Amino acid sequence: MADAESKKKLRSRKSHRKSRLGCKNCKRRRLKCDENKPACSNCIAHAIDCDFSLPSPGTDSSSSTHPIRFKQSRFQSLVCSSSGSMERKEASSKCASVQCDLWTSDSRTGNISLADLGLYHHFITSTCRTIRYEPTDKHALYLIHVPRWGLAFPSILHLILALSALHLGHKNPHLLFEYQAQADDHFTFGVRSVTAVLSQLDSGNCQKIYVAAMLICLVYFGRGPRRGEYLVFSERGSSEWLVLMRGVRAILVSEHDRIFTGVLEPEDEGTPDEVISTLLPELTQHQKQIDMIRRLLNESIIDRNVLSAYMAAVDDLLNSLEEVFRMRSAGRDGLCLMAATFGWIYRLPEQFIQLLEAKDTYALIILAHWSVLLKYMEASWLMTGWHSHVVSGVVSSLDPDFHSWIEWPVNFVHT
Repeated sequence: MADAESKKKLRSRKSHRKSRLGCKNCKRRRLKCDENKPACSNCIAHAIDCDFSLPSPGTDSSSSTHPIRFKQSRFQSLVCSSSGSMERKEASSKCASVQCDLWTSDSRTGNISLADLGLYHHFITSTCRTIRYEPTDKHALYLIHVPRWGLAFPSILHLILALSALHLGHKNPHLLFEYQAQADDHFTFGVRSVTAVLSQLDSGNCQKIYVAAMLICLVYFGRGPRRGEYLVFSERGSSEWLVLMRGVRAILVSEHDRIFTGVLEPEDEGTPDEVISTLLPELTQHQKQIDMIRRLLNESIIDRNVLSAYMAAVDDLLNSLEEVFRMRSAGRDGLCLMAATFGWIYRLPEQFIQLLEAKDTYALIILAHWSVLLKYMEASWLMTGWHSHVVSGVVSSLDPDFHSWIEWPVNFVHT
């Protein structure tokens, strides 16, 4: 009888207090939490913020005031290797050896990683300078205001991190695919968060939403040309970039006057009225090509309404060309030419856009002559390869019988 009692005692488990009230860190790491407050022992031991020390959601209605938390990133090794001074394998091992317990999370939590901090630092110290023209940027928009807005507006934060990652990939070709993957993650989250607030567009957030939309376009360019996508037409239905541009247009139509105030108020850039003599011969070549297109359209198009749509596009293209050359006369290139170049597409009537999407012969010929303007923007890393890419799309889509009409722009972009 005594033996039976002793065996029963040996089989019995030591009782302990069960609780589901432990902090999230312990739950995530599958550790027993002692629930000490203001911070449990495990969080203190690992030097990380404990849930118990953070204000509860009910104490503050603004999500932007929550503290930024660090998380483990699958791109952690890029932080060590972005300088390009060490081998990737060595960088990975050094990062792995850092005795920090960074939080594990996904992009939906809003937490940021050490790799993201590296991207943020690179943006404010390098990338932002590639998308601003300092002589006229008296407000330092992308250096000061946009990064600050990103701390309260998640879409902007993720989009500047995406742009920074692409810039690092451009500067470090041996890490291009890793940085592109990092950029894609942030871009996806940035686009989704912008889409979620578009229905709430008002005077209070219109500037931030507009900047986010512009960053989406810049990231799209920075990601580089994609096969089958040629900005205003596509081999697979609607053009991706055209959808983005229409989104920007809808925002501007709705809140134009409120957007372009304060730090976004347009500044007088002092563009000269005339083209300098050294650029006049080149401009004259463009003008002769435009005149040839006009003659082709007058001889070929019978429908006066359709002819009017073509002519309006050609006339506006000539205006854009002359504006680009005036800006080049002032020594500007790259993204300084963005408004003059893409303003032409922005102003195209829907009838002409539909002709481009349908790969209409004459619309494609006009587009080929517009694409030469992209070459003047190639001084910006964002626009590398776009001029030849768009022209190649026109060549592959245009009836071979009309290839002679785009011979000049094809030769121009490949010289």
